[in-house]
Amino acid sequence: MSALLIVNPFASGVDEHRLAAVEAALPAGTQTRLTTSAGEGSRIARDAGAVDAIYVLGGDGTYNEVLNGLELDVPVGFLPGGGTSVLPRALGLPRNPVDAAKRVALGKTRRIGLGRVNGRRFSFSAGIGFDAELVRRVDELGRSPDGRRPGDVAFMRAAFETLRERKARFDEQLEIDGAGRAALVLVANCTPYTYAGAVALNLVPHADFEQGLAYTAPVRLRARDLPRLVAGGVRGTGMKDALEAHDLDRIVVRCDQPLPLQVDGEDAGDVTEAVYEAERKVLTVLV
Repeated sequence: MSALLIVNPFASGVDEHRLAAVEAALPAGTQTRLTTSAGEGSRIARDAGAVDAIYVLGGDGTYNEVLNGLELDVPVGFLPGGGTSVLPRALGLPRNPVDAAKRVALGKTRRIGLGRVNGRRFSFSAGIGFDAELVRRVDELGRSPDGRRPGDVAFMRAAFETLRERKARFDEQLEIDGAGRAALVLVANCTPYTYAGAVALNLVPHADFEQGLAYTAPVRLRARDLPRLVAGGVRGTGMKDALEAHDLDRIVVRCDQPLPLQVDGEDAGDVTEAVYEAERKVLTVLV
């Protein structure tokens, strides 16, 4: 068997000892490649050739790079090595990367869909507005000396700071073709949308890896709405006064002015228009 392990050594859950344990759990002969700069995961995946499997140890940003570099239909195993690692958790893999490696080494597969926004693939979420603004604010904090990204506490602080600056008011600022106007849009390929520590936030409750894309778009948000938004995410019941749809092949969003876009938890810049497209059953994952 020929297999490749792509590793982001700067991910918050990756160190030499953990990497060695993961390598020992994977099939014999698996070669390891370390990323050294942003975007290198895509290049390594693109150059991998006809291997039997690709394993990825890192965070959601590294998974996204690999997905955007894949050119062949190769089974992929996503091992949690980041601060949140939404994708492997949403796929039902253990949170411990060594346990996850033992699981994917068994070779059980599942076929799932992916999304694209303006041509870029995503595996679990791509939002415009509030959540993308949080991602940007955390990125602006920079990384620790060892290259690691701030964690959940930094996101909470960024959320409170954003709410304070906006006086907890988010008004209509974008339009979803055929649906109406909203303050922000959360587009998802699965549930949960993300995690807050160990708590799953099902902000787009009808999203499913085996269907098309889904979205939740609050028409407007006020301070009084935020507890209900969080509670609805924890319960998976969604929220009132929001546009919702699921199992879609295409979503077009037009913004009144440039707004931030996040893709799998990574800042994707500002957009005035976003075209989302579903790629149904396009990826084989190891589970």
